Amino acid sequence: MWRVPEREVGFMLRTVTVGYDGSSESRAAAEWAAREALLRGLPLRLVNVREPIPANIAESDLMDDGTYRERAERLPREAGATLRGRHPELEVVAEQIPGGPMEVLPEVAKDADLLVLGSRGLSGIGGFLVGSVGMVVIAHTTTPVVLVRAATSEKTAGPVVVGVDIQKPNGTVLAFAFEEAARRGAVLKAVHGWTVPPYYAYALPAYPALAAELGVEQSEALAEVLRPWREKFPDVEVAEESRAGSAAVRIVDAARDASLVVVGRRIRRSPVGAHIGPVTHAVMHHATAPVAVVAHD
Repeated sequence: MWRVPEREVGFMLRTVTVGYDGSSESRAAAEWAAREALLRGLPLRLVNVREPIPANIAESDLMDDGTYRERAERLPREAGATLRGRHPELEVVAEQIPGGPMEVLPEVAKDADLLVLGSRGLSGIGGFLVGSVGMVVIAHTTTPVVLVRAATSEKTAGPVVVGVDIQKPNGTVLAFAFEEAARRGAVLKAVHGWTVPPYYAYALPAYPALAAELGVEQSEALAEVLRPWREKFPDVEVAEESRAGSAAVRIVDAARDASLVVVGRRIRRSPVGAHIGPVTHAVMHHATAPVAVVAHD
């Protein structure tokens, strides 16, 4: 493993960690992570995973293993120098770890407050394409993971959006969202999507006021869930949005002007592996703002 000498970066226990491979998406993720590290008052750890030299390169006369390794080692070193130049007040450690990203990134996330990854935009749709590496890392780490794509990495203004399940509200997700809004001095937009119960659907044509009554009930339930958090974070302005419809669609729609979107992922310890819920999965793929996935029990 190559890394900047420890004496240059100091002793670190907590960091904001970013996976870096030199792509435009990972450069955007590194810049976003640098700003987040400054907000948190933490060092930035830039990790490049060096996989074995590809067979087609190894067999080529154009590049031997030593040349490939030298170029690979230069990648995180130069990225770290660039970030230090842009943010001289930020402590940056850049390192390279041999192995595969699906194994290395969940491991380094254990020592991080936050893991940040780049994510490719979907051409013509406006969303994320979360590849196999991102999906595996998110599903196998309990550290919050933020997905950033190049088109949105520079956006710092806008509300923090959090999806709220009023039936099973989770304190870990809400705490993360309120803390992020507080750090940014941003409005927290709490979004709840609900559907009409099947046994009510047949009554709606005869009683049109029933839908309005249901809407009031849902809004009141959302307000009750948020009440203790408003008291805990009195300086955070909260905008509540409870509307009929798919929760994923409502969150994605609210994300259009957001600086960050926060969703949860339930930790499932089962022999068939970890899973990502359908709402979080949809938001990850289609939100146009950086998305934080927060694992919870």
